[in-house]
Parts: sequence; structure tokens; C-alpha cells
Amino acid sequence: MSGPFRHDEAGRTLLFGRGVLADGLELLGDGLTLLSTPRALAAAPEVEELAERVVLVPAGKVDAVAGDLLAAGEDLGPDGMPLVALGGGRVIDVAKALAAAAGVDGPRRAVAAIPTTLSGAEMTGSHRHARGVPADAPRVRPSLVVNDPALSASASVEQLAASSGNALGHVLIALSSRHTTPFASAVARESAQRFAAAWAGLGASAPAPADASVPADAPASADAAAPDRDEVALGALLAGWAVDHSGLGFHHVLAQTAVRGAGVGHAQANVALLPASVEAVRRRRPELLAGLDAQLALPFADLAILLRTQTGGEGLSALAADEDLLDQLVDTAAKRTGELSRIPPAPDAAELRALYLEAARAGA
Repeated sequence: MSGPFRHDEAGRTLLFGRGVLADGLELLGDGLTLLSTPRALAAAPEVEELAERVVLVPAGKVDAVAGDLLAAGEDLGPDGMPLVALGGGRVIDVAKALAAAAGVDGPRRAVAAIPTTLSGAEMTGSHRHARGVPADAPRVRPSLVVNDPALSASASVEQLAASSGNALGHVLIALSSRHTTPFASAVARESAQRFAAAWAGLGASAPAPADASVPADAPASADAAAPDRDEVALGALLAGWAVDHSGLGFHHVLAQTAVRGAGVGHAQANVALLPASVEAVRRRRPELLAGLDAQLALPFADLAILLRTQTGGEGLSALAADEDLLDQLVDTAAKRTGELSRIPPAPDAAELRALYLEAARAGA
């Protein structure tokens, strides 16, 4: 297990480990503009104490939520003031969208991210723009990331499994994309190793109760029925770094289309689709996954199935009985040819349909 560390690279500082929140707050200072949710604020009240303004981010699609906040004239503080996002991927992506919108007609805002899930949104410059912002406006990647596993890996085991599936979707993309690099691939492999080691001991476990969370100040070993929370938090950080350097791919297309078209939760869509996506990659690059499996405590495909099992696996089950919705998702996903083409041969509509159905039937 890795202890706390600080990593500085061009345009970004990463703080990771238990207790780094205090260091991050020193870097942030006071008088900040904070975007968050009631749940996240309750988990880290010391962040709210530094805030001059707190903007609660409602449920909804990132482009719509950010657009509504802008249209309502939400007070985000003086021009150029950084935004601090405390929350999951939606909160962080809304902060990135608002920062990008500010840069259209004025000084672009920086974003600091304090994640409370394993979404990886804090590590990437990928996000939807706020409604009405030009598509070619530069996007924003957080310049400060404060990842304390007491927050980022604090969820119930069921939610942690879904969020781990999301992160492993990033790993799969970073390993298989035609745009990946040796650096991104190496970091993705390290991430997969940490996830496999953290979850391997739960292979025979039944899905955990939804409220099986751990107190924020408890050590990683405090809940024996859960994976090593520090390891999955670091694995997610590494997965986010890797996918930020490889670009998104077909698994992301499948999951995001299901989120927006079928109303499925982001992590739930990812973990439901992950086993099917792993096999799609294996058909194209069998040597890639064979080499990876030799390095893991649990083969990648088995890990994907384990995570889906831990969540109950019902995320996309409705598609098995709704042909119209399935057709709609396939048609939408098939149009995203740029991302689909990153793993040749690009999945066609027939394969996209089969992948959705495989995921749906597994959870039915």
C-alpha cells in the first residue's frame, strides 16, 4: 500500500493519501467558491468552513445543470477566482463546465477537485460543455486534485464496486485505444493490478448491504468485508491519469449513451457493461488481455464479473424487454464514430446491440 504523496506535473498538482485533505486546504486558502452536494458537505465540513460561497449542484445532466446555473446567474465569485468541486463525477464535471464557460468571454477559472467517488473526473480534461457554450471552447482539467481515500473510497461496498467498474472501464480504454502511449498503458496496468489485488479476496462474497460504508476516519482495514479502500482509491486515480492521456473509447460511448438515454447511473452503467466490453477487446487484442491477466491477482474478465455481481448487476436489465429503447441507444452510440474507431475494427451497430443485450441479460 502506498502512503500519502504529492505529485507535481505540468499544470497540475496531485495530493493522495489519508490526511492529505488538510494539506489541500492549506493550498486552497479561504474565501473560495465551493460546488458540492449535501452528502459531500457532511463528509468534509472543514471544506465548507473555508468557503465564502457554496453552490449546491442538483441531480441532472452536466450540460443542463451547468447551463441552468449560468442562466440563473449563480454567484461564482469574482472573475478568474478558482472553483473548488467537492463531490463525485457530476459535481466535478459541472465545475469544469462552468470554468470553461467563464473562459469564453473572460478569464478562464481554474478548478480544484476533491473527489468523493472513484469516477476519475478529477483527473481528466474531458467534460460536456454547459448548454449554450460553443462546442470548440477549450475544456478544463483540474489543476489541483486532493484525493483522500477517506472521502473518495468512503461509499458502501456496492457503490464502491460500481465505481471501481467505472475506473476499470478507463483502464480498458487506456490499454486498448489506438491513441494510447506506453506511459498511459503502463499506468493503466498498475491501476488494474491494484484493483485486482484489492477485490480478489471478495470473490466468494455476496453483494454487500447498501449501507455497508465505513467511517471517514477509520483505517483501511476497519471493514473486512470491503476491498482495501486505499488501494481502490489509488487505482482510480491512476486509471483517470491513464485515460486522460489516451482519450476516451468505445466502452465510454456505450456507458455514456446508456446514462443519457436510459437514465442509468454513471457507475452502474459502466460496471454493467464492463464484462461485455472486456470480451470485445479480447476478440480484437487477445494477446493484450492475456499478458495483463498474467500480472493480476484475478483475471480481468473475472474481476469485471465480480464487480458486477457485487452491485447486483441490474443496471441495464430493462433493455432486455424494451426494443425501442435498445434501438435508440444503438442508433445514438453508432453515430460517435470518432471514439468507436479508437479500437479497430470499430464496433458496428450489430455489435453495439449485442454488447448492450449481453449486459442487459446478465442482469435480468
